[in-house]
Amino acid sequence: MLSIIQQHIHQFLDHLSHEKNYSFHTISAYENDLRQFHQFLGRHFSGKSFDYSDIDHITIRLFLGDLIEEGKSKQSVVRKLAAIRSFLKFLVKKKIIEVNPGSHIVTPRLPKKLPTFLDESYVDRMMNLPDRTTAGGLRDRAILELLYGTGIRLSELVCLCLGNIDFNNETIKVLGKGRKHRIIPLGRKAKEALRNYLTQRESFFTDQATEEDRNAVFLSARGQRIYSKAVYLIVRKYMSQVSDLVKKSPHVLRHSFATHMLNRGADLRAVKELLGHESLSTTQLYTHVTVDRLKRIYEQAHPKA
Repeated sequence: MLSIIQQHIHQFLDHLSHEKNYSFHTISAYENDLRQFHQFLGRHFSGKSFDYSDIDHITIRLFLGDLIEEGKSKQSVVRKLAAIRSFLKFLVKKKIIEVNPGSHIVTPRLPKKLPTFLDESYVDRMMNLPDRTTAGGLRDRAILELLYGTGIRLSELVCLCLGNIDFNNETIKVLGKGRKHRIIPLGRKAKEALRNYLTQRESFFTDQATEEDRNAVFLSARGQRIYSKAVYLIVRKYMSQVSDLVKKSPHVLRHSFATHMLNRGADLRAVKELLGHESLSTTQLYTHVTVDRLKRIYEQAHPKA
């Protein structure tokens, strides 16, 4: 049975990648979580023959209890529970099991983490760091401007193709979570940075590049479609020069985009659509950031604060 579960886990991960368009990072995390659960089942049933029907909510609770005893953080435990629930839901959909035993388990409540973001002045300084006399610098500037100017996810930037850019209508089309497309306005600075980079883009071409690579907007030094880790390192490189934030990633630029939009009076629902959020409550996290900022300004500036 354990080998069959392993096969189903691989099918589930393929489903997340090809049908749900989950990021490489998320899929890797889910793979690790389900591998741990798979190993737990081997210990729990002592290698004896068992069936999916033997995996009930108590089995899952025992697994979560083991994690807590090992000193795993609450956030880690919650994510592993989400991975198991999602996997079992997939099995129900495929009619491999009839019910999802994970649906009866209450998710432990986590304290809401406020998004990390850069101040506008730091963003301006960072944008001026790439060397625009080189093709690499023009590419890096375009990556930074696009991430901050549109709020797109790392995976959405990596998957961007030339046909997704409409300079005439000043928009880009991205493929988000759940393989849902959305159209996002392209701001003046992002548009300018993209145009400048595209004039030098062909200098990245090599014999290693495939036809699919040549269709990608952003390319690596080898002329291939740029990969997520490379973009992460580019963002980290420039962000490190302007900020001492612990977290330095493309997602910080997404957070900065949303926070600065709301700070300047953007409608919450419009920001939700731009970010591609399913729920308004996810976007509302950014309003907490803006309220906290207003409180700090009030306390610093008002004589009766």
